Amino acid sequence: MTLKQSNYWLDTAAFPAATAGDLPPRVDVAIVGAGFTGLSAARILAKRGARVAVLEAHTIGWGASSRNGGMVLTGMKLDVETLAARYGMEAAKRMYAASLASIAFVEQIVREEQIDCNFSRCGHLEVACKQSHFDAYSRSVELIAREFNHRLHIVPRKELPAEIGSGIYFGGIVDDVSAGLNPARYVAGLGRAALAAGADVFENARVQRIARASEDAKPGFHLDTSRGRIFARDVFIATSGYTSSATPALQKKIIPIGSFIIATGPLPDALARELSPRNRMIFDSKHYLYYYRRTPDNRMLFGGRAAFFPETANTIRRSADLLRRGMIEVYPQLRDTKLEYAWGGTLDFCFDTMPHAGQMDGIYFAAGYAGHGVAMATYLGAKIAEQIGGGRSDNPYEKIPFPGAPLGLYGGWPWFLPFAGAYYKVLDWLS
Repeated sequence: MTLKQSNYWLDTAAFPAATAGDLPPRVDVAIVGAGFTGLSAARILAKRGARVAVLEAHTIGWGASSRNGGMVLTGMKLDVETLAARYGMEAAKRMYAASLASIAFVEQIVREEQIDCNFSRCGHLEVACKQSHFDAYSRSVELIAREFNHRLHIVPRKELPAEIGSGIYFGGIVDDVSAGLNPARYVAGLGRAALAAGADVFENARVQRIARASEDAKPGFHLDTSRGRIFARDVFIATSGYTSSATPALQKKIIPIGSFIIATGPLPDALARELSPRNRMIFDSKHYLYYYRRTPDNRMLFGGRAAFFPETANTIRRSADLLRRGMIEVYPQLRDTKLEYAWGGTLDFCFDTMPHAGQMDGIYFAAGYAGHGVAMATYLGAKIAEQIGGGRSDNPYEKIPFPGAPLGLYGGWPWFLPFAGAYYKVLDWLS
């Protein structure tokens, strides 16, 4: 086969039919975005009897929820030492516990809703690109065991062949709690679950404007969409890296960053096992990192920040070339292997590289997953749903500071990404 600029996962998944007909004139909760965050929230709210409309600019799961690597990871983008130094140890403990709970929550949903998405607690492997990175692993493992009551284990360089068929790394660290899944099948399953619970999901309903309003003396919001206007008592923005000018205050705090993936054709069983003997979710220790895994049909899926700008035909084509070179650097065994797929998606980073979830200008939101969104988006969607429903909030990211760009030099278009990319490349060279 020739290389297709298309998403491998989508070729494996069947999506449910969205709600037909016109938008209702009013609902209890309008959720903007039909990805992990929005559908997770819609499922819970509808099960509790709320009238819910999910408004999606494209189709169910169109964005990052179906475009990622399917890695369901513990932890966050920032390491635990940084979390503790910035927020204090007790807050860091709550955040880390939430990351573990988020994986269990995904597993619970998969089981309860019988979602066929190849969910597997295969664990993740982080590989050290430098000796200094490996030396830091022992400090992290000790701290996480002592303060967070969570066990990881170090893999010395001489033992790496049992974990990965590459000789370029200096060792690794394994967390057996992490998981893998097929993200397109998972988000399709979340969509079915939300619809079955009674939520409405409207596709091709791009939200263009949100304004405070009241109807029948009840306060709420008018949402003007490409399919008409709808009134909602509460609004939840669940658009992550695709957040638009409909919510300008939130858009200015979220940086959309492109992440790109290539996939080979199916590999012979022996070669697939050689590349990843334990079928881990694998990523390296660089800032400008690579992440990779075997798929259920033994393809090598290889991703990274090859180009920082969001996906276009041009950035996908350029990224495919760069990622192929990176894949061969890691796995020379794949030098003559043909690629079949290349695609991109848009991640949501905040300026502090942290998740954030709560309320802004009276509107609920959750964003900033920074590549850990499969589990955390599902989890925070549920937490915000509980908050909207009047339940107790135990969301550890609600009250932390949510910074914007220094000096207000960002209006929603990430003009500075080439400079950030160059900075991280230099940092990887120096550190």
